Amino acid sequence: MSARYCYSVWMRHMVKIQASGYAFPGTGARVAELGPGDSLGIGLVAMLSGCDEYFALDVKAHANVERNLAIFDELVRLVSERTPIPGDEELPLVFPKLADYSFPSRLLNERILERALDRSRIAAIVRAIKEQGRTIDGRIRIAYIAPWMDRNLLDPESVDIAFSQAVLEHVDDIVAVYRALHHWLRPGGLMSHTIDYQSHGITRDWNGHWTIGDTRWRLVRGTRPYLINRLPHSAHLRAIEGAGFRIVSDVVREGTPPSRAYLARRFLDLSDTDLKTSGSYIQALKPAAR
Repeated sequence: MSARYCYSVWMRHMVKIQASGYAFPGTGARVAELGPGDSLGIGLVAMLSGCDEYFALDVKAHANVERNLAIFDELVRLVSERTPIPGDEELPLVFPKLADYSFPSRLLNERILERALDRSRIAAIVRAIKEQGRTIDGRIRIAYIAPWMDRNLLDPESVDIAFSQAVLEHVDDIVAVYRALHHWLRPGGLMSHTIDYQSHGITRDWNGHWTIGDTRWRLVRGTRPYLINRLPHSAHLRAIEGAGFRIVSDVVREGTPPSRAYLARRFLDLSDTDLKTSGSYIQALKPAAR
């Protein structure tokens, strides 16, 4: 992932969070990302937005320290120059979409940026990239945790914002994941997820994975630790609400639905809405304790 992609993804999440009326914590916040892959770049932009602690949770270790240091240098430049958010002309496949891709100066005002880009703080983040798991200067911390499928890996109610970008469609047990997120988020905390329900190139059609029977699908997956879970949009909504969250935003992307005549048996009961939903952006709030 390039620095500009990481910058665009985090800024989109942040703008959407603010647009939903959530008081973005920014300064001093703790954020958790599911599935960062080979780059911690999205979380590093969060830190350059004022967040102090970043938990990167992955199935297996991918990240490379030298690569992340190089990406961080570029991210510092992008934030310092108040760079507009890369939009559809550069990153047409990135979701969610925004109405305005200008730099979010109302969210990241000069006071916040002065603190976030302070030289000593930048140096502390560099050290944290190199010494993952340690707390630097009493406040800056990056924890890279792989594998992450255990809710006891993070303290309960220790996270302000959790997010992911095209990751949750790869998780086999989404019920357990959403329950873990509920366990980690503080009361009033928010999660922000982009989910891609497409076949990820496994089939020619974006929805061809719903036409493959279970036996054949097991052959397609083989010995891979994960592929795609083939769950529709409604399954995620049920799991989110079942974990105790309140959904505050649900933006869907639509494609041409498949003919029901070609659906595999297990997908015959999918609703018309699920069959045409190719992606979504979901925000959900952990209600504050009464």
